[in-house]
Amino acid sequence: MTTQTNKQAFSGIIPPMVTPLLSDNLTLDVKGVQHLVEHLISGGVHGIFILGTTGESTSLSYKTREQLIIESCKAVKGRVPVFVGITDTSIEESIHLALIAERAGAAAVVAAPPYYYGLGQEELYKYYWSLADQLTLPLFLYNMPSHTKINIDAKTVVRLSEHPNIIGLKDSSANAVYFQSLCYLLKTNFSLLVGPEEITAETVLMGGNGGVNGGANLFPKLYVALYNAAVAKDFARMEELQNLVMEISTKIYTVGSYGSSYLKGLKGALSALGIINGNIAPPFTTFDEKEMTKVISNIKEIEAEIAKIL
Repeated sequence: MTTQTNKQAFSGIIPPMVTPLLSDNLTLDVKGVQHLVEHLISGGVHGIFILGTTGESTSLSYKTREQLIIESCKAVKGRVPVFVGITDTSIEESIHLALIAERAGAAAVVAAPPYYYGLGQEELYKYYWSLADQLTLPLFLYNMPSHTKINIDAKTVVRLSEHPNIIGLKDSSANAVYFQSLCYLLKTNFSLLVGPEEITAETVLMGGNGGVNGGANLFPKLYVALYNAAVAKDFARMEELQNLVMEISTKIYTVGSYGSSYLKGLKGALSALGIINGNIAPPFTTFDEKEMTKVISNIKEIEAEIAKIL
C-alpha cells in the first residue's frame, strides 16, 4: 500500500466518461475514446472518470475494461487526472484493475460496494479497509445505493476517511441531507463529489468539491462554468446555467419509458452532436428511430441555447 500522508483533494468537474463502442456494441472504439477525451479536455474539465455507471462498466468484458484504461490514459497524456472505476463483486478483480490503472498512469481508483450480496455497515467497513490496504493508488468510495442495494452510512464514511489511502467519496444517492451531513462531519482534506448534475451547484455551496456529471460528456464548458459560478457564489449566473442543466436532464434523460433512458439519451445525444457514435452495450439497446428523432431535436435546441450564453 502507498501511504498517503498528505491526502490530495480533487475538485471541479470530473465527467464520468461514456465508453465509445463499435457497431458490434462490444468492441472499444479507440478513435472514439481519443476524440471524446479531446472534447472533454478542451472543455476545461478538471479530471476524467472512466468505468463508472455512465461508462457501462459492469456490461464490459475485463479485456475491454483494461483496454479502455490504457487507451484513455494514453489519450489524456497526463493533462488531467484520470480516475478509474474498479467496482466488482470480486476484490481480486478490483485489485487487478487497479494495477492496470497504476501502470497506465491513473491518479486514483473508485469503488462502489460489491453489488450482489447485501453487506452490513461493519462488513462494508472491513471490505473497504482491506481493499485500500491492498491498493497502490488512492481510493474514492462510491455511494450508489440504487444499484448496489446498500448506502454507505455517513458514520462509515467518517471511519473509512481515517485510512491514509482513502481520499474521497463520490455520492450518487441524490440525498442532499446525506451529503450535507458528510460536509459537516468531514472537515479534513477529503474530497466530496456529487453524481447527480441537477444538484451539483447546491452541493458546492454546501462545501462539496465538485461534480461527476454525465452531461459534461455533452457540454463540458457548461458544467465547468456552473461549478465556477457556484464557487464564486455568483447566484445570477448559477441560475442561468442551472436552467440549461435542467433542460438536459428533462429533455434528454427521460426520453422513452426505460430504466436505461439516461444512458440511451446521453449516448444518443453524443451521436447527434457528432462527438461519438451512440452504440450501447448489452443488455441495453439504442433508441428506435422515433425516440432518436426526439433526442436529436431536443439536443440541437439545447445546443443553440448554450451557444448564446457561453
